[in-house]
Amino acid sequence: MKNLKMFINGKFVENASDKWINVLNPSTEEVISLMPDGTADDVKAAIDAAEKAQPAWEKIPAVERAKYLRIIANGIRKREAELTDIIVREGGKTQALANVEVLFTADYLDYMAEWARRYEGEIIQSDRPKENIFLFKKPIGVTTGILPWNFPFFLIARKAAPALVTGNTIVIKPSQLTPENAYVFAQVVEESGLPAGVFNIVFGKGSVVGHELAANPKVGMVSLTGSVDAGRQTMAAACTNITKVSLELGGKAPAIVMNDADIDLAVKCIIASRVINTGQVCNCCERVYVHKDVKDEFQKKVIEGMKKVTFGDPSKIKELDMGPLIDANSLKSVQDKVDKAVKQGAKIACGGKKIDQKGYFFEPTVLTDVTHDMDIAHEETFGPVLPIIEFTDLDKAIEWANDCEYGLTSSVYTKNLNTALKLVRSLKFGETYVNRENFEAMQGFHAGWRKSGIGGADGKHGLEEYLQTHVVYIETQD
Repeated sequence: MKNLKMFINGKFVENASDKWINVLNPSTEEVISLMPDGTADDVKAAIDAAEKAQPAWEKIPAVERAKYLRIIANGIRKREAELTDIIVREGGKTQALANVEVLFTADYLDYMAEWARRYEGEIIQSDRPKENIFLFKKPIGVTTGILPWNFPFFLIARKAAPALVTGNTIVIKPSQLTPENAYVFAQVVEESGLPAGVFNIVFGKGSVVGHELAANPKVGMVSLTGSVDAGRQTMAAACTNITKVSLELGGKAPAIVMNDADIDLAVKCIIASRVINTGQVCNCCERVYVHKDVKDEFQKKVIEGMKKVTFGDPSKIKELDMGPLIDANSLKSVQDKVDKAVKQGAKIACGGKKIDQKGYFFEPTVLTDVTHDMDIAHEETFGPVLPIIEFTDLDKAIEWANDCEYGLTSSVYTKNLNTALKLVRSLKFGETYVNRENFEAMQGFHAGWRKSGIGGADGKHGLEEYLQTHVVYIETQD
């Protein structure tokens, strides 16, 4: 068993409070490591270190800052196998998905490093004959990142890479469910030679560590990926100092399957988008609206496909489609949602219950006879449960898809370009995938509407979340 340490001002720090949080393997329910139960004072020390380091870090040319990101990326690749194993053990990911996360994280750092010579300001035309107007893009200062457990390693890079390359410093709070991967990330940072204080990690509870990261007056921006409730709490903590917030929250992604769709493609992509990480992904397909003409064929093939989904302990079995849910609370939540759907009239076509073995395993589940007014069509499930809803009128399907408090992702399956473009114009979501699974690109922009969040990540627009503008008016003299 490993005792983790916080990383503050370039050094690993012992747990001063001598209070610890158990970290469990969700496949076995065994304690695998101990995480420090950080205090507000720990957070303040990290923020002070970040504040002290930021002016000198900002003065380093962006291309030099980018070199550190590439060193960190290479350090991650050298520890690929170790990190993959850690993510599997503490998060319950399949080995294949955990390995993708490790390598994608390294690639993401390299990608953001490439922006060092590309992000730029503007020269603006003036109304005055002797004046020049310049718009500079400058770092915000100290930024903070509050991470989820479902993609814990990648989210470190998603928040830290754009922050660092643009001249900010950062303090990261990992999830208390999946902290060990962040501990190794900090080891890689230490080995990279990154100046002390530029990157910091504080472990602990959201109510203590997360609150201070959002409420501290020295913080210029707080970025959170998590639940809607966590987003509300972060905004409330940040409002006192009018601190900028960037939030990626929940999702209830609809998939619309038209009567001219390639049914085999739709079934393959929707199942992949439903069981990835055991359905614990905010942009997962969470509900399917399928045209009446193809419902029977689609439903039959989806049920057959979900029955073939393989699951188990990913630490012991390499080739799996999914592992366990993250913890006992998640398991209960998914079971409660399925039970409620059945009470409201849905039928369980396959799955529907906890798997009778050690660990937080839930069967791949398909619900039929679902109607749009049922709670399962509106509440985020975050588990391998797929409700299927029939439609006959496309406009009604669009209305149902948009009738949601979330607005992160959506998907469409059709061979008709006009239908696809009508849906793209009509769907009120930050992302729409046409004839493919729900999974974003690092050069895109991952951003939600409504209660799915504020701001976004990835690509040029994600980078600019970490910049603020400074407009300068210079009037020349004769």
